[in-house]
Amino acid sequence: MIFDPASRNPLAGNPLASRSDMQRALTDLFDPLLPYFSTGNARVRLDASAGHFDRAAADLEGFARPLWGLAPFAAGGGDFPFWHRYTEGISNGTDPKHPEYWGTVNGRDQRMVELAALGFALALVPEKLWDPLSPSAKDNLVAYLKHARRFDYADNNWKFFRVLVDIALDRLGIDYDRSLTETYLDELDGFYIADGWYRDGNVRRIDHYVPFAIHFYGLIYSRLVDDDRAKSYRERAALFAGDFRHWFAEDGATIAFGRSLTYRFACAGFWSALAFADVEALPWGEIKGLCLRHLRWWADKPMAHSDGVLSIGYGYPNLLMSESYNSAGSPYWAFKAFLALAVGETHLFWTSEEKPFSPARQPVSLRHPGMVVIHGKGDVVALSSGQENLQQRFGTEKYAKFAYSARYGFSVECDERGFRSGAFDSTLAFSDDGLHYRVRETNEEVKLAGNMLFSRWSPSPDVTVETWLMPAGPWHIRVHRIVTPRPLETVEGGFAIARRDFEVDTLSSAAGAAHAIGEEDFTGILDLGSTIARDGIAYKAPPNTNLIVAKTLVPQLRGTIPAGETILRTAVLAARDTTTITGDWLKPPSAPFLDELVALTANAVVVSAMDAPGQIP
Repeated sequence: MIFDPASRNPLAGNPLASRSDMQRALTDLFDPLLPYFSTGNARVRLDASAGHFDRAAADLEGFARPLWGLAPFAAGGGDFPFWHRYTEGISNGTDPKHPEYWGTVNGRDQRMVELAALGFALALVPEKLWDPLSPSAKDNLVAYLKHARRFDYADNNWKFFRVLVDIALDRLGIDYDRSLTETYLDELDGFYIADGWYRDGNVRRIDHYVPFAIHFYGLIYSRLVDDDRAKSYRERAALFAGDFRHWFAEDGATIAFGRSLTYRFACAGFWSALAFADVEALPWGEIKGLCLRHLRWWADKPMAHSDGVLSIGYGYPNLLMSESYNSAGSPYWAFKAFLALAVGETHLFWTSEEKPFSPARQPVSLRHPGMVVIHGKGDVVALSSGQENLQQRFGTEKYAKFAYSARYGFSVECDERGFRSGAFDSTLAFSDDGLHYRVRETNEEVKLAGNMLFSRWSPSPDVTVETWLMPAGPWHIRVHRIVTPRPLETVEGGFAIARRDFEVDTLSSAAGAAHAIGEEDFTGILDLGSTIARDGIAYKAPPNTNLIVAKTLVPQLRGTIPAGETILRTAVLAARDTTTITGDWLKPPSAPFLDELVALTANAVVVSAMDAPGQIP
């Protein structure tokens, strides 16, 4: 008997092609949570793992996050038979005298995050959550919401959390100080860059929080509030859609990049929110396809535990890749994908025929996140100028690699003293003792010239690296100019592919080249004429380091650079096609001359992600 962990996935077997399929997906995902509701229904505790916040806040997270999908489901006529659990839970959770009280907010608090879901649901379906409450329960709920909004919210997408609570208070006819709302809306506008792109605060990173947080909330606002800001949010979302569609592959996968990837198909929330707000940013058939294909991509992934509860992780349960703010209820932000269920079955989002994916034939340059996006065989890859996150665990791996892939994801390292055992996919690592290592964490300069990305960075204070990245057909090229006062060992990696049991994969390690061939995929890395010799190694990476599959193979080039200046020239290729070994692998690109790259850099534009203060480690 062959065990198939994907069969425990609540989406397994669902064609996810229609509104009714999506309704079924929502209820199938929610039902495994029912045994975990507390006696008073105010808390949902899924396991013993913890985020950095207290247990009551984690239990509130498990209770509240499903509302991102349940409220639209009910607004669209869906039959959810457990609203009594939510009304009882709200009554008890906001009652300071009840044993299941959620706890009082006394500063920046995870409860602020979860109250946004509650505010949204109260605004959208008050007949389910507000009207059934007793007068005293209503008083407690209003007091709880108004107390929480007295405190300062984090200077990022969190500001929308209070705005969503305020929308609920407005729609319920509750009086409150609206000047605070306007202040936050003004500050959120300060994160806007141009062309539909935001930062998530005044930081050097632009990631999935743009679509599944800032635009998502802005589009909700534009449906529930009629003012000039609503119009602006709709216009910005329409602009953003034209770029964001390039982050998706033909099979529905999206580029795995940045933090909070345990929210999984929350990435489809942007497309769902366009339907909710009735913004035809692209033809409805295309929007529908982007949304539903993404959900279908998740249907065969072992992303749930044996009881059907979504795990912390990405392609499989994996606490290693998580952030400190991930508790067991965190993955249920994924329910944002179901916002389109609020619109009726006659809406063009549902009645339009799903359009097949139409990948860009040429690389697409995105100045604001500092990416050059390449659509290839069964994948989409973003060459990345490198962004910055020194606050979250593995922020360097999540933001500062040279390339990010929808199919191959990326790997996080499991041992900071593991230079010999690091995966280092899409990374250049340095070591001066063969034990500790340094990689790109921040940039001193980042520019884009056409389809070429340039960055200047320092793995340590006395070492300077200039890196150029550029597409070359199915390959991409990296050129590094390194200046160091001392010899350093180096490892540079290509893409990680799935590794099979019983050692049946094909591995090749040679001078200046390495490749691996798995069940479906090819991955390779090739030296294009560096000023030092490098050895190729088809490396078996430590397990559970990659986001998408638990065991991987990574082709690497390893060598020692002397003191002074060294030029490394590298070509990288990966494809969902094992015949690549007799095709594109035999036709490598030529590396451009260094003076050509320097000349291009002189006329390049600064990447928008860089136009923010750097972080202090």
